[in-house]
Amino acid sequence: IEQPTFPKITEMCVKMIRRVNDEEGIKKLVNETFQKLWFTPTPHHDKEAMTRKILNITDVVAACRDTGYDWFEQLLQNLLKSEEDASYKPVKKACTQLVDNLVEHILKYEESLSDSDNKGVNSGRLVACITTLFLFSKIRPQLMVKHAMTMQPYLTTKCSTQNDFMVICNVAKILELVVPLMEHPSETFLATIEEDLMKLIIKYGMTVVQHCVSCLGAVVNKVTQNYKFVWACFNRYYGALSKLKNQHQEDPNSTILTANKPALLRSLFTVGALCRHFDFDQEDFKGNSKVNIKDKVLELLMYFTKHSDEEVQTKAIIGLGFAFIQHPSLMFEQEVKTLYNSILSDKNCSVNLKIQVLKNLQTYLQEEDTRMQQADRDWKKVAKQEDLKEMGDISSGMSSSIMQLYLKQVLEAFFHNQSSVRHFALNVIALTLNQGLIHPVQCVPYLIAMGTDPEPSMRNKADQQLVEIDKKYAGFIHMKAVAGMKMSYQVQQAINTCPKDPVRGFRHDESSSALCSHLYSMIRGNRQHRRAFLISLLNLFDDTAKTEVNMLLYIADNLACFPYQTQEEPLFIMHHIDITLSVSGSNLLQSFKESMVKDKKKERKPSSDEETESESNSGSGSESEEEASKPRRLRKRVDSDSDSDEENDINAVMKCLPENSAPLIEFANVSQGILLLLMLKQHLKNLCGFSDSKIQKYSPSESAKVYDKAINRKTGVHFHPKQTLDFLRSDMANSKITEEVKRSIVKQYLDFKLLMEHLDPDEEEEDGEVSASTNARNKAITSLLGGGSPKNNAAETEDDESDGEDRGGGTSGVRRR
Repeated sequence: IEQPTFPKITEMCVKMIRRVNDEEGIKKLVNETFQKLWFTPTPHHDKEAMTRKILNITDVVAACRDTGYDWFEQLLQNLLKSEEDASYKPVKKACTQLVDNLVEHILKYEESLSDSDNKGVNSGRLVACITTLFLFSKIRPQLMVKHAMTMQPYLTTKCSTQNDFMVICNVAKILELVVPLMEHPSETFLATIEEDLMKLIIKYGMTVVQHCVSCLGAVVNKVTQNYKFVWACFNRYYGALSKLKNQHQEDPNSTILTANKPALLRSLFTVGALCRHFDFDQEDFKGNSKVNIKDKVLELLMYFTKHSDEEVQTKAIIGLGFAFIQHPSLMFEQEVKTLYNSILSDKNCSVNLKIQVLKNLQTYLQEEDTRMQQADRDWKKVAKQEDLKEMGDISSGMSSSIMQLYLKQVLEAFFHNQSSVRHFALNVIALTLNQGLIHPVQCVPYLIAMGTDPEPSMRNKADQQLVEIDKKYAGFIHMKAVAGMKMSYQVQQAINTCPKDPVRGFRHDESSSALCSHLYSMIRGNRQHRRAFLISLLNLFDDTAKTEVNMLLYIADNLACFPYQTQEEPLFIMHHIDITLSVSGSNLLQSFKESMVKDKKKERKPSSDEETESESNSGSGSESEEEASKPRRLRKRVDSDSDSDEENDINAVMKCLPENSAPLIEFANVSQGILLLLMLKQHLKNLCGFSDSKIQKYSPSESAKVYDKAINRKTGVHFHPKQTLDFLRSDMANSKITEEVKRSIVKQYLDFKLLMEHLDPDEEEEDGEVSASTNARNKAITSLLGGGSPKNNAAETEDDESDGEDRGGGTSGVRRR
């Protein structure tokens, strides 16, 4: 307002206006700003200010050409709504001024264009002006009624550039909204429009045909009732299609078909478009003929969906989509169900066909939505005289049944590696949910999965849907959270471009945030839900859950990177890791021992010790933990101090390995879950800087207040479970086992055994000396984790040592309680 010539004004307006749907405070600010800037009446004598305003608005409209104009409609609606009941209506007055001046502006342009040679230069501005007029017509078509005659000649624009097509399409859209509102328009004006539109339909491409047929629909159905004119056009294309079908049936390889392909494509599209806007089964069209036109059209279009040429298939499916808008009941036909569902669920089906089917469903739902809103407005007008009968029920029942038919396949389209397929599938689901056509609970896991999409716009849309569902149905999100996490892993697998690389559960950017962080932030507010969710995730690491290793890695990544806020959250996880370790660890050792060859056991001294050790552990609680651990501790002091002993141990176990290497692979596989938990605990400890005593003293049953302090996160702590990544990259589960691999698995087994023996803390040695048991535990963890987590090398041995200690602390604490 102060500096109208500042060059960055357009950019500033674009940035502001996009916030028109933000929270209330911002929305109010945006509305006020633009009311001041654009929608305040300008004094009649100030032509310069008016021109400036028009240039500014059209610049902003032109700048948003690619991102859509929802914001403009929203802004206009907000402003006009706010003054509906007021006696003075400045916004309405300003809109009338703007529309009149825009039309004047366009006419002046035309004059200057005919005088000069640089015709292409200004047409960008012309498009922006006409687009702006269309946006006004969309919200308040009355404003344009007096200018309809002025707009009509633009339908005869010579089309050479993209801009010319934009002009024609926008003029057609304006006339479609405005002509039905005109009082007693002249016959010649209407006839001219009809003829102009028909010429355009016959001559130009898809976009023009679509808008012109739509405009023709409004003019003929609402004003002229010139059905014969449309019927002749329909027959022309329908006849051409029938003829081409018969030729194709006689000889699918005939050259005539190749030569006629453009005509075939145009006919498929135009027949569909005409069926969308006209119901040819009315007597006004076909007279008293008994032929059922819609079934005939369905049969024709279905024939061409089985064509060998993908382009023909696509156009036939587009035509079908149009026909279904006029006659939704056709979507219940068995052949249509089979066609749609097979295209959506077939992995090898072309991406274009998948996208087209999804677009058809999307357009159908959008049209239904518009229809319902219109019915709602009409109802409000007559509601006072009528009794309360619901108007929209029948059609919403229909669209609900239709979506139930195709819902499963649309949701499955989320697992597609092409983002465009996922994009349209998400649009269809969002429309379905917004119209309340299905119960939302079945979509929740899929939306959680889509919330991990690499594209921010898709993530935000999915997250937005979840927030809406959570507002209406508390507890749904938590109920499906684990299923959603598993599904998000499937989506990531589908998207993963390099199959050799394991799927990770965090974003590879500077934030390293968990892919499912939005889900966690929705659940974390409710302590009970949060704990149940975390325990369910940790249970997947249990050896009995048989979860695949890459999924465990994915879940561990998420657990490592979730946006924890209070100390209680990571402490609770560590506490439960301890419990899982003590149970799963001993089961794992036991099953490995049972697979060894029995008769060689006598050669091995350690073996009998192990038996007692594992029994005491797997039957945990059958004898007091401390008693069990005393003899072990003494024994171990002698046992594992020298490396040569360890070598002997490895050789001894190697001798006892069975011929069949399956149990070895099984051990390596199952142990990954336990290794990941060890790493996760180590990572959380480093990330939050907890001391061992803090971890050991934690009890989940204490009041929430004690651990409500905020977490002080360390920077640069990354979760990198090297061994699991190596295991997955080398595809150990499916590769041949060499001696070297056997040795490494046996060494891992012995480290594990050592760790399990020293899982409980040394209660009687608290006078400061580091016990041999702690040393042994420290050594076992270091070798199990491949030298500790990347952050803990020699400098942090204390952390490593105590890591074993607190691991015991958690478990023994639980058992004693």
